[in-house]
Amino acid sequence: MTLSRAFLAIIRRDLVLAFRRRAEMINPLLFFILVITLFPLGIGAQPNLLQAIAPGVIWVAALLAAMLSLDSLFRSDFDDGSLEQMLLSPYPASLLVLAKVIAHWLVTGLPLLLVAPLLAVFLGLPTQALGVLLLTLLLGTPVLSLIGAIGVALTVGLRRGGMILSLLVLPLYVPVLIFAGNAVQMAAGGLPVDAQIGILTSMLLLALVLAPWPAAAALKMSIN
Repeated sequence: MTLSRAFLAIIRRDLVLAFRRRAEMINPLLFFILVITLFPLGIGAQPNLLQAIAPGVIWVAALLAAMLSLDSLFRSDFDDGSLEQMLLSPYPASLLVLAKVIAHWLVTGLPLLLVAPLLAVFLGLPTQALGVLLLTLLLGTPVLSLIGAIGVALTVGLRRGGMILSLLVLPLYVPVLIFAGNAVQMAAGGLPVDAQIGILTSMLLLALVLAPWPAAAALKMSIN
């Protein structure tokens, strides 16, 4: 099997397994929706305030939803031994890790991207900011998955690694949250957002190039 076929086979396998475990796949999306819809109930009918906090609320909810789904990235493969077989295969472990991260984003990040515009309208976000919101989610949520893969790889061998995982990845998520939320907020005010989008694009490219290597190395340490 060629490397490209192995890469696509990993993605296809993870997508099939995810659709067999629909409850695990739906949980992050439901969490994302519930967090955002509870804010108007807690704050009250204050349209101006909801509009002002909408970018931050949506992005904090997306960040927490991404964290909620991280543990499933390598856990089941570690438990059934398929992760060890993957790392012992003749293919570069970093590319196989990247394939798993892509499958994870398709299952968890893409649904958030599709639902976010409806929730943004629900919070009163101006229509001129919806395109920027989608673009920041498109650029930012893969970065969350790639950074999270490193944290999961470091803690997958631990029996209770959830708290440690949160402590590892949350500080690394903060720059994405800051620039993405600021971009949406400035777009809502009719200001240019080229700088923020450029920074998010750079983060994504750096994460795509750099994150799979330490994640693969950490997985090899975890199974030894």
